[in-house]
Amino acid sequence: MLVLIQRVSQAAVHVEGEAVGQIGPGLLALVGMEPGDTEAQLQRMAERLLGYRVFADEAGKMNRSLRDTGGGLLLVSQFTLAADTRSGMRPSFTSAAPPEEAERGFNRFVGICRENHAPGVETGRFGAHMVVSLVNDGPVTFLLRP
Repeated sequence: MLVLIQRVSQAAVHVEGEAVGQIGPGLLALVGMEPGDTEAQLQRMAERLLGYRVFADEAGKMNRSLRDTGGGLLLVSQFTLAADTRSGMRPSFTSAAPPEEAERGFNRFVGICRENHAPGVETGRFGAHMVVSLVNDGPVTFLLRP
């Protein structure tokens, strides 16, 4: 499992012209599921995502988490994040979880995040062609692994 997080002042996901998820200040998280991701990994990643300190405190240092700020969380499934790009000129997706497994894992991850982040969790639409827009705040971008 990989999660690419971006601190945003706003972000939205559209499918066929319809906004299916949008947030104000918070985190946009692109989620790549890998074969064999476990419940423990999903739990650990949710804990890291919600607790990762990427927001400024009063002194301007990154000491506050999404939990601390109560910001929005937009989760977007992105199988291309798990691609193997080490060789050749075309990505291989053998390192990404098969669609059924990925959807189960992603949905469970969304559930865990919703259970632990009352201010709100929005999502894209699994398997759809999505148009993601964001205003990256910083820019601040990190790749998390469980």
